[in-house]
Amino acid sequence: MGGREVTKLRVNGQVHQLHADPGAPLLWVLREGLGLTGCKPGCGEGECGACTVLVDGEPVRACITPLSEVEGRDVLTIEGLEQRGELHPVQQAFVDAGAMQCGYCTPGMIMSALGLLSSNPDPSEQEIVESMQGNVCRCGCYPRIVRAIRQAAVAMRPEAVTGGVR
Repeated sequence: MGGREVTKLRVNGQVHQLHADPGAPLLWVLREGLGLTGCKPGCGEGECGACTVLVDGEPVRACITPLSEVEGRDVLTIEGLEQRGELHPVQQAFVDAGAMQCGYCTPGMIMSALGLLSSNPDPSEQEIVESMQGNVCRCGCYPRIVRAIRQAAVAMRPEAVTGGVR
């Protein structure tokens, strides 16, 4: 890894100036540099999905993404979803569907689900399963996770957000 450099990082809508190694994994910059611990360390190889965040709306594995790759881009973590004391519809759907047990994988699952729903607002069950293949839930809550994503898709539809008012 190289030396420490000043890096501007935009996370959850706020710009942060950091003195960090540009080759440092985004996961550790978020957790240790910014105190955003919702992004979880798991396999360290980008295989389990526990560290998933959105970069410019796309799910990425923060454990294998160097800081230099996200400079000047929008990074969204689980901490950035809640607004004015209300959970994001994907978060609320996970709660309502009981789509967690130990909760360790949940932030990564939610961020991956949000990435899917942003690009495909009405995915089929098969599309959900395929999209979530890179996220591991050691507790085996997969049926409830799929149910939560389907519920979130409905809750995020424009008519649901506006209360049916056109």
